[in-house]
Amino acid sequence: MSRWLDTPQRYGLVTRMLHWTMAALLSWQFAGMAVKNIVGRHPLTAFMVGSHKPIGTLLLLLVLLRGAWGLSQWARRPPHPRSLLGRGAAAGHALLYALMAYIPAVALLREAGSGRGFAPFGIPVFAATGQKIEWMLAPANLSHGVLAWTLCALIVGHVLMVALHQLWMRDGTLARMAGPLRQR
Repeated sequence: MSRWLDTPQRYGLVTRMLHWTMAALLSWQFAGMAVKNIVGRHPLTAFMVGSHKPIGTLLLLLVLLRGAWGLSQWARRPPHPRSLLGRGAAAGHALLYALMAYIPAVALLREAGSGRGFAPFGIPVFAATGQKIEWMLAPANLSHGVLAWTLCALIVGHVLMVALHQLWMRDGTLARMAGPLRQR
């Protein structure tokens, strides 16, 4: 059972599975939008972007699950150092979580207000009404894309900081999330 739970030395299997599943899905989302921006209309674009809304819905569910799991493991997790760098890491993680929740949530609000209906993976969430509700469309129209690319930049920074910890500081940060799950 201890392999599943976080410890002060490493993240457990549940946390790792949520982290890497979300990393893969976010990579797919960003790759799809990059292909759309670079290639334009193309069968590859249609394939990748066609999954954007259902995957975004799944990401919202996963970030809520991950947040709940993280709170349940709060006292068990590896702590951030009590330094300026540690406080920066905590703030960066909080911003990542906030954006990972806000971006798909505001897109879901837009879907609700579109009047087109929404059924990701064939599961009806909103029935088609044929009526647009502008106040529900506006927040996503203003912020979804720009904040998504901001999230992408923060994720790149997150990966670069992990590389810095691994290659320069050699403090085992990467092993906490990616290393073996054996007990120490």
